[in-house]
Amino acid sequence: MTKNGLIFNYLLGLADDRLILGQRLGEWCGHGPILEEDIAMTNIALDCFGQAKTLLELAANYDEEKREADGLAFLRDAADFKNLQLVELPNTDFAYTMVRQFLIDSFTTLFYEQLKSSALQELSDFAAKAIKEVTYHLRHSRNWLVTLGDGTDESHERTQAALDYLWPYTDEFFKTNEIETELIAQNIAVDTKSFKDKWLDNVKVAISEATLKLPGNHLYISAGGRNGNHTEHLGHILSDMQFLQRSYPGAQW
Repeated sequence: MTKNGLIFNYLLGLADDRLILGQRLGEWCGHGPILEEDIAMTNIALDCFGQAKTLLELAANYDEEKREADGLAFLRDAADFKNLQLVELPNTDFAYTMVRQFLIDSFTTLFYEQLKSSALQELSDFAAKAIKEVTYHLRHSRNWLVTLGDGTDESHERTQAALDYLWPYTDEFFKTNEIETELIAQNIAVDTKSFKDKWLDNVKVAISEATLKLPGNHLYISAGGRNGNHTEHLGHILSDMQFLQRSYPGAQW
């Protein structure tokens, strides 16, 4: 694979994370537990879409097929998406959504901090801007994790159940495929293993404050969303997200 091809695929994975997460969070619009939280989650979703747009536009510059950002978002099939599996999982309930968001935010904040040192200037510039947004996202989701975990018996049980279910998917945060390995050697991509211990320490502190228990060993092994392996849920997301563009090809605002 050419260097441009490597960069394209790497950028696509980062973009897909934000695009699919934004789509999931957007499902809460009009359904939040309180008006303030409804607005907060919608705004976070918009931040994710903005980051996805920037990354897809960067990826398009390296696409050998010369597709535009809209084409990359709306005209790829599920197997061509490279997002982490965690972001595509259903919202289920508010506790589940906040646990998923906290796990992602705590990872993304450290990831973008490292990404600011990327040798690819456009990517470094993106990270320097985006980290301001994800820092807020983390503060928001962490506060809710503690509030729900250390709240009523029901909120505690729901939050612990969500953590138990979602925890195995975090293994994928620290897996590296061949594309990432090559770009890490060129100081373009981030070696996520370099901050795994720090991430885990941060998560443990928050979980302790929330009076939750860190899940133990598990048998689930992700096949890797970065390699195009996804849960059945991604197809359902795309059927909604891509409906208009696929029904009316070339449609523009």
